[in-house]
Amino acid sequence: MKLMTKKINLKITIEETAERHPVPVLGTDYKVKIIYKNIKVAELDVEDKIIKISLPNKYKKANNERILDIAIDKMYEQIAKIEVERAMEKTRILLGFAPEDYEIRKMSEELGRCEENKITINPEIVKYDREIIDYIVLHEYCHLKYKSHCKSFIKMLEKYEPNYKKYERSGRSYERTFGKIGWSFILFRYDGSERG
Repeated sequence: MKLMTKKINLKITIEETAERHPVPVLGTDYKVKIIYKNIKVAELDVEDKIIKISLPNKYKKANNERILDIAIDKMYEQIAKIEVERAMEKTRILLGFAPEDYEIRKMSEELGRCEENKITINPEIVKYDREIIDYIVLHEYCHLKYKSHCKSFIKMLEKYEPNYKKYERSGRSYERTFGKIGWSFILFRYDGSERG
């Protein structure tokens, strides 16, 4: 009997759980695991409320928090491309008009902005569920017609989203949990006057 021998490439994988939890994606909180592998390019996989980030072994000695921040930001950008496009198209069909242009760009204190007929959406919008994403996009569309939170703006917002106050409450809850980014733009009274 002849015994066959095979050369085996042994891949050593070291698993580490990142410090930053939870990571919200579309309204659901995920845990994060960083896994080092014998690969050339970083990989990201999501299953069972766990985001698995596989990194090349050469990053073992790097600052995990910084790598985690970069990977999560990239993930948010990729998801935002899909989700914002979906919400923009939905709102365009609902209202019958569209901005001249829109972009997805990280902003330090806002989730959405409308200036000069251009809507800008922060990729961190994907921390929220789809209803809130749709609401934020609708809010910015309303700014294409009305630059301030005047009574006409409120009427338009209320016409297309009668439950807009529900999203304001969600925003306050999110603000307490994750910080102030984004919700200052919807904190106004029912009569249309802005809060201080």
